[in-house]
Amino acid sequence: MGEGVQHDYVVLARKYRPRHFGELYGQDALVRTLSNAIATNKIHHAYVLTGIRGVGKTTTARIMAKALNCENGPSVTWDEADPHVQAITTGQHMDVYEYDAASNRGVEEVAKLFEGINYAPVSGRYKVYIIDEVHMLSTTAFNALLKTLEEPPPRVKFIFATTEVNKIPITVLSRCQRFDLKRIPSETLIQLFTSILEKEQIEAEPAAVAMVARAADGSARDGLSLLDQAIALSHGKVLASVVQEMLGLADRAQLYDLLEMVLDGRMEEALSLLDGLYARGQDAVGVVQGLLE
Repeated sequence: MGEGVQHDYVVLARKYRPRHFGELYGQDALVRTLSNAIATNKIHHAYVLTGIRGVGKTTTARIMAKALNCENGPSVTWDEADPHVQAITTGQHMDVYEYDAASNRGVEEVAKLFEGINYAPVSGRYKVYIIDEVHMLSTTAFNALLKTLEEPPPRVKFIFATTEVNKIPITVLSRCQRFDLKRIPSETLIQLFTSILEKEQIEAEPAAVAMVARAADGSARDGLSLLDQAIALSHGKVLASVVQEMLGLADRAQLYDLLEMVLDGRMEEALSLLDGLYARGQDAVGVVQGLLE
């Protein structure tokens, strides 16, 4: 008997990664500013994208690379079938270099990355250097980078992404245009997760989706990872009770009881209830956050 073809499961964060500016949830100001810069062809030679993990820094960098190198570009819209766009999506474009500073932080690696920087782009309009976690570069590597930023070759753009912008030397930062990507509000994440669940044809209780959005703490990627986990634990429908257990969240009713006990000064009862929650595996920090909410 012939076996059916098995397809590897693609995690939601990868499957639904934004492909163009219109899909960048929760970053309206950034999208507006970058779209205007591209439309009026006032594109800076270096950008720094900062923000917590999972808000879309590297995704924005790739979208910018598409905007710069698409066949009808620089443009804020393009055809997804455009060979340049497809090559950037799959990480195979000859002129778009992605580099992880967390694992390659020495001056030799940076020098190697910039070896052919003065040559014209091979197939695209611009050479685009995307450096992730740029704050991890060594001091000597930053100095090497600074020389290039001071006199950038024509047709070269730099996009740096970082979670710790305060660790980038001011000499480098002052030569870049900076964008701070915000934490994505829970309401926006609820909309995003709901639309993804609909596309995946998975039923979910609204309360379950809301819990995942709150636990994501502003990060789309973290939220989608939790949603993946909740789907794996569910049988047909994502239930609030399953998500609650998965996240180690305290029951809402018990949180109200606990708050009343604290406000009434019934400390013995409050501690006893807290002890019970802890014994059932509830997360202590989560309980306190629930009380604060």
